Amino acid sequence: MSDEVAQWLRVSQATLCRWRQSGCGPRVTWMSRTCPRYRRSDVESWLEKASA
Repeated sequence: MSDEVAQWLRVSQATLCRWRQSGCGPRVTWMSRTCPRYRRSDVESWLEKASA
């Protein structure tokens, strides 16, 4: 799912990972230690705030 979000946002997976680590990207839910997941509504909300 991270790869889909990265493609949607037109950033690399590495960028999305850095955003997760710094806490500045879309809200993430961890399914396990190595399995991040994003809700569409969280990504859309983050995009709205980032573009304002």
